[in-house]
Amino acid sequence: MNLNTKFCQSCGMPLGDETLLGTNKDNSKNEEYCTYCYKNGEFTNEMTMKEMIEFCIPHMVQGNPNMSEQEARERMQQFFPTLKRWQ
Repeated sequence: MNLNTKFCQSCGMPLGDETLLGTNKDNSKNEEYCTYCYKNGEFTNEMTMKEMIEFCIPHMVQGNPNMSEQEARERMQQFFPTLKRWQ
């Protein structure tokens, strides 16, 4: 992953493809959040950072087959506090 890769500022998913970008109220693309977290200018779900981490663990493990659930959790516990939604 290159240093210019943007990440969803809610779930941490890489936003390398424009089709993954969420949408603003005027239906323009939102550069900060993914389509799963942000649609029509608002978050698609209300949850705490801890709940988001638990929700994302299976997706991170699926995308990284050599990673354990505990390792995924620890990485996200370090990364998520740096994301805009959780600051």
